[in-house]
Amino acid sequence: MTNILITSAGRRVELVEAFQIEGQKIDKNLKVICIDIKPKLSSACQAADFSFQSPKVTCQEYISFLKKICVSHSIALIIPTLDTELLILSKHREEFLKLGVNIIISDTLLIQTCRNKNHTANLLHKIGIETPVIYNINNLKYPCFVKPYDGSCSVGAFILNDESMLTENILKNPKNMFMELVSKNYDEYTVDIYFDKFGKLKSLVPRLRIETRAGEISKGLTSKGIVYDYLKDRLPNLEGAKGCITLQLFVNLHDESFKAIEINPRFGGGYPLSYSAGANFPKMLIQEYILKKTVDFIDNWEDNLLMLRYDSKILIHGYKS
Repeated sequence: MTNILITSAGRRVELVEAFQIEGQKIDKNLKVICIDIKPKLSSACQAADFSFQSPKVTCQEYISFLKKICVSHSIALIIPTLDTELLILSKHREEFLKLGVNIIISDTLLIQTCRNKNHTANLLHKIGIETPVIYNINNLKYPCFVKPYDGSCSVGAFILNDESMLTENILKNPKNMFMELVSKNYDEYTVDIYFDKFGKLKSLVPRLRIETRAGEISKGLTSKGIVYDYLKDRLPNLEGAKGCITLQLFVNLHDESFKAIEINPRFGGGYPLSYSAGANFPKMLIQEYILKKTVDFIDNWEDNLLMLRYDSKILIHGYKS
């Protein structure tokens, strides 16, 4: 089995293309297949070699659908891309292994930890990475930052400037967590990190988030500086981590202060910048899980590579819904 399946493909055209490029280098017949709940409206599905409509990941038939796709299209690797599918897929990983399919996903316990940002903070402290202060609801300090403990893409996140903004609805929402508001003296970074199948660090690329749109980086810069050194020393191993994960943190370069806010155990939307810089995670995944080879530590990626994203298009002639 040699084909690759990307789930919840959406707009991840560059990720699809990266796997196509690297896959073709080892097998000209290798295909990258995408699934999405609306494949006709997914640009990544249009860029894929084949695409299929999937049920929602929360539907009871999702796993059986996924197994049928894997068997009928000789899938070797599944690459999840959406936070909400990670926990479900991790619980079924062994079933897919029996079919000869590797779901590239971290262990269930780590995913559960990453989905709850309170638990994420505990994990980060354990490995020596600083985080913003999390306030007790009865001892808030203003201004503070409020967000759901299981949120993503900044949905439901906002700033409380003072006590007058604190409502009963905010207080009674069991998902809300209250955090130190990180000052404007800090820059935001996302770090693309690769762990091999044994949880050993093999690559990390900090990306300065110069500008974002809808929660995803639109202007970014690779940076091999103090962020790289800080994390490399603290992440030689991460129990349960496999494949690509991302870590988000704020950094004050002047006083070398760090405040990590979350870990996402999946490919990040800005990973194409790291790929362009030479951090070739698709190649590493193919080497590890298809060719059964050991991957080496990679740190020769291009520093200070600037990415400026822009809107492009895919045209579908004669479209019918």
